[in-house]
Amino acid sequence: MKKALIVVDVQNDFLPGGSLPVAKGDEVIPVIDQLLKLPFDIKVATKDWHPSGHVSFASSHNKKIGEHIQHHHIDQILWPDHCIQGSFGAEFAVGIDWSLIERTFYKGTDKHVDSYSALFDNEHLKSTGLLEYLKRNEIKEIFVAGLSTDYCVKYSVLDALKANFKTHIIVDACRAVNLADSDEALALNDMKRAGAILNYSKQIHQSLIDNLKNI
Repeated sequence: MKKALIVVDVQNDFLPGGSLPVAKGDEVIPVIDQLLKLPFDIKVATKDWHPSGHVSFASSHNKKIGEHIQHHHIDQILWPDHCIQGSFGAEFAVGIDWSLIERTFYKGTDKHVDSYSALFDNEHLKSTGLLEYLKRNEIKEIFVAGLSTDYCVKYSVLDALKANFKTHIIVDACRAVNLADSDEALALNDMKRAGAILNYSKQIHQSLIDNLKNI
């Protein structure tokens, strides 16, 4: 069964000191760097890649960060300006060998629609191209790591399950925003209930190495 590693949004703005920092988000860097050295069939990454004035920015609505609006009948939480196209904050974090990534997929590029998932925008109207790429490469099983557990990782995993991929979340290769203290636990539970397999990097490492020995 062909396997893919998907690294979600490990970008400067989501690290401590960034405009939308994920607590301890930098701790995923060495874990993901080691995962990229494993023999997955393909390795891809995503970037949040917003134009200025994006619908998800509180500044676009003269509202406070954390407030909610209804946009196209969807609840939209408002965030700080982050991952603006071409900015330092949108760049990949240092400390990962990004040359091992075969392709990067961009999300949140439409000014009027947010996109948490690596596969689709939040309205499920437009694909990022990742789903088609996985299918062309005959991928059946995916492993998801990155930022953040309770938003972009979670919705990527849920969409992958709906697309009938066997889907793992690598728990220690992810960190959560945790607007509420329980958000990470709730997200992991939601993914597990939907059919995701919760793993840790050491388990993945051992499993892939064992598979190679049996070939």
